[in-house]
Formats: sequence, structure tokens, C-alpha cells
Amino acid sequence: MIEIPRYIATLQPYVAGKPIDELAREKKLPRIVKLASNENPYGPSPRAVEAMRHAITELHRYVDPGSFTLVHKIADTFGVKPSQVITGSGVDALLSYTVKTFTEHNDQVVTSEGTFIGIYVNVNKHHRSLNLAPLKNYAYDLDAMLSRVNPGTKLIYLANPNNPTGTIFSAEQFERFMAKVPKNILVILDEAYFSYAKSNPAYPNGLTYNYENLIVMRTFSKDYGLAGIRVGFAIGPEYLIREMYKVKLPFEPNFMAQKAAIASLDDAEFLQKTIETNARNLKRMVKAFTEIGIPQVRSDANFILLLLPHEQLALDFNSACLDRGLIVRHVRSFGIPNGIRVNTGTDDETTFAIDVIGEVYHSLMKTAAGVASPMER
Repeated sequence: MIEIPRYIATLQPYVAGKPIDELAREKKLPRIVKLASNENPYGPSPRAVEAMRHAITELHRYVDPGSFTLVHKIADTFGVKPSQVITGSGVDALLSYTVKTFTEHNDQVVTSEGTFIGIYVNVNKHHRSLNLAPLKNYAYDLDAMLSRVNPGTKLIYLANPNNPTGTIFSAEQFERFMAKVPKNILVILDEAYFSYAKSNPAYPNGLTYNYENLIVMRTFSKDYGLAGIRVGFAIGPEYLIREMYKVKLPFEPNFMAQKAAIASLDDAEFLQKTIETNARNLKRMVKAFTEIGIPQVRSDANFILLLLPHEQLALDFNSACLDRGLIVRHVRSFGIPNGIRVNTGTDDETTFAIDVIGEVYHSLMKTAAGVASPMER
């Protein structure tokens, strides 16, 4: 029998939000709305769809290993040199490449509790060590993270906005933090939700900084609606990006993903519609959940983190929403066992979610108080 390395045998893989098809098979419900994975409710940009249609006849071709056209498009769009850009199959792949390139076995990665589970999985699967600072009011505590830095620290991971809490740190906080980080420690700034947060005047745009130890990552999965074909990019100093290419798989993102991403960057109208819809429905959710009485965390992303009194109630809440056709995300695996994350949808999907969540919450609170709910009578 093959002996499995202990760090692999004990690894907890990433578990995605429940697929719509799976819930449909289980529940046979007339309607299912998935607001668990922070996806774009409008799907891909129409220009991306058209680009993929035209690309179908070329699927027998290998892609350019350097993603030349996409890399140059990203560079032009964001005002950087092509040599500062690397693409991959989503931020997850880029995180893996970064950990693999710039750390060795048992090196330490400092990040926060209650942040994106992808960093935990990638650090553990490469046999590195996690050093987690606690959240402060469901936000990154940058001072606490600095206090965790030691001679074994090689990398720091920051998500801004944070997933699953939706909180941000300000430009002032970030600049103060970077001034104190030793220059031999690489900082990853994950800006997966940049488009949603940029309207906040305090929010820092990572691409406006020129630190020699900073890599900024973004994705096409959220705002551009390309989650299903996995494409993301990282921008940083040329000498760091050059090293990452040495470990990158040669033929990713795939052919369709590259074509879709290039077309998406030309569709400013679609992106603006996405941003405006999110702002409108995030505001509706905040108002509705406040009136219902559900504690929540202020968000600058495209989702809200609801806070239930304890983990079991969060599990019950998640299950009851599924029974009614609403898929939300219990974020225990992210480090917040009493948290439920729900993203915005279309206007109609958001209305459905507000109605279901209100019904479920009131029912559970009555049951918890010892009063039979209408469903139990």
C-alpha cells in the first residue's frame, strides 16, 4: 500500500457551495436560487459569450503558454507592463503558484482567521505552516498580523475586501502595515471583490502601489461572471512574476477562458450594470435584515455575512433555507461557525432571498425561544 504523506492525509479540501443541480435532485423544488458563491447573477458578459462561440472551432489548438493576448490586454487595461502580469485558472491556482514559488516546506505564512479558505488549503497542501491572527470585529487586525511575523515568515496573505466577512482595511491602514513589513517577506493582496469596493473612498487600489514585495491578485469569476471557466491574474514586480512562470502550468487559463476574459475587459457597460445591481440589492438586503433583526457585518463586497447566535442555529438556518430553495453558505470552514454568507442576486432573486431568510429566521427564533412555529403545529 502506498503511504500517504501525513500533511496530505490530514488535509481538508475546499468544499464549494451546494450546486443547483444537486439541490434540485434532492428536493424537487419548483424554484431554486443560489446565492452561496458570490457569483454574478447576470452570468457572463454578452461579449464574452459571443467570443466563446467563435472560439469553439479552435478547441483542438493548445493555448499560448504565456497567454500573450490576454496578458497584454490586462496590462493595457490596468496600466502596467505585460512583464508584470501572470494569468492562471483563477486566484486559487495563482495562490498555489505563489506559495510554491516563494516558500519552502515548513516556511510560515501569516494570515487571518476567518478569511478565504483557499489560502488555508494551498498553504497546507504544500506543507507550509499557517500562523493565524484573530479577526477584530470581523475585520483584519493588521497590527495583530504584524505581531505574528517572525524569522520563519516568508509570506503574508491579505484579502481586501475579506471573504467571507466583506470588511475592508483602509488605504491608510494598508500603507502603515506595508511600511512595517520586512522587505524580504512577500505580501499577497487578494482583490477579488475590487469592483464592488472601489466606490468606498477609504478603499486602497492595490495596483496604485509600487512595493517590491507586493503581488496583487484579481479574478474574472465575480464581477465578470466567468466563475465556471476559471481565469484570474496577478500583477507584481517583474522579478517576482518571472519566477512564478517557472512553476505555472503551461496551458492555462484554457482557450475559452482566455477568449472570454479578453472580451469581458471590453464590456464596460456590463461591468457597470453588475456594480449598480449589487449596490442596489446590497442596500435592500441590509435594510431588510436589519428590520428582521438579524445581526450582520457591514460589507463592501457583493455579499453579507449574517451572524447567528451559535453554530447549531447556523446549521439549522442553512438547512431550512435549502428546504425552501435558497442556497446560502454556512462559513464554518472559513473559521466562522455561526456565520451565513449570502450574496446579492438579480432584483427578483434578492426579493426571494429576503422573503425566505425572514421566514426561516423568525421560525428558528421562535423555536429557540420555546414557541412552536407554524411549521411545527
